[in-house]
Amino acid sequence: FLQVYVAAYRNRKLQLPEDPSDLYEISKDKEAAMEVEFLAHREIFKFLDKAAITTLRKTPNPWRLSRVTQVENAKIVLGMLPMFFCTIIMTLCLAPLQTFSIVQGLTMDPTITKSIKIPPATLPVIPILFLMILVPIYNHLFVPLIRKLTGHPTGITHLQRIGVGLTLSCLSMTAASIMEVKRKAVARDHGPLPISTLWLSIQFFIFGVADMFTYVGLLEFFYSEAPRALKSMSTSLLWNSMALGYFLSTILVKLVNRATKDRTRSGGWLAGNNINRNHLNLFYLLLAILSLINFCIYVVVARRYEYRPQSPPVEASKVRVDSNEKAAAKIKVEN
Repeated sequence: FLQVYVAAYRNRKLQLPEDPSDLYEISKDKEAAMEVEFLAHREIFKFLDKAAITTLRKTPNPWRLSRVTQVENAKIVLGMLPMFFCTIIMTLCLAPLQTFSIVQGLTMDPTITKSIKIPPATLPVIPILFLMILVPIYNHLFVPLIRKLTGHPTGITHLQRIGVGLTLSCLSMTAASIMEVKRKAVARDHGPLPISTLWLSIQFFIFGVADMFTYVGLLEFFYSEAPRALKSMSTSLLWNSMALGYFLSTILVKLVNRATKDRTRSGGWLAGNNINRNHLNLFYLLLAILSLINFCIYVVVARRYEYRPQSPPVEASKVRVDSNEKAAAKIKVEN
């Protein structure tokens, strides 16, 4: 990929040919003994096509000339990056939901029955439990039903699935903000215990459904769209997205506290150890707004994304057969 970008930059002053077939690609006949991948040219990110402009050099320099397939693979990865960045905000929302909910749970009634209580530290397990229940329901009931309506093998496309999850994450943050307003009102009027911890399961349930759509859809999207040589590495993009989300969440909390330091008695929306004096509801509302803005950006980039052609890879044996058939046809014509 680096060679493609370097070659495109070096050839930036060259004129693209009118016919894309004039761009450089190795001959299938010449490379019949090799297992190579061939991708057709697409009319996107045309500035990268300059990396495949042929020159008069006898020995192609890979830092000046790239195959069309190499260029197309670079286009695929470049097209996937906006979706990658748009999903970071979802983990940015998940991180404070997991941590601050524990603090909220300490001020609420953990009792379910006389003998069963919910330890606040176990609250982050709730989305996982919901996932264990919802994923089989989604795969065995929802997908077959939607498949009949849309005709798509997975019911809805990967990008649509990610978009549904991003929408639900926004709703989850909104529900968390409303729940925090209710919790503070009860704590202010009646003390710390009259409200049940189970109320927090609402926001976790919504986020668990969002996980099922976005994270699973993102994993499937990366794997199906990534070039063949990067199939296994593409799965790491999901974990990179989550890691960046957790890291940026820490930065966001510090920025919010610094920006609101002089506007609250606690020294910031999230500062101090007394959550009843904080403004967690405003922070959740901020995350909901950020999620909504992120979703709008995602819709724009997702609508412009072009899925890669899902053609079977060209195997060496198949290329060799095609080459033999062409040779036989040529001999027949000459005779």
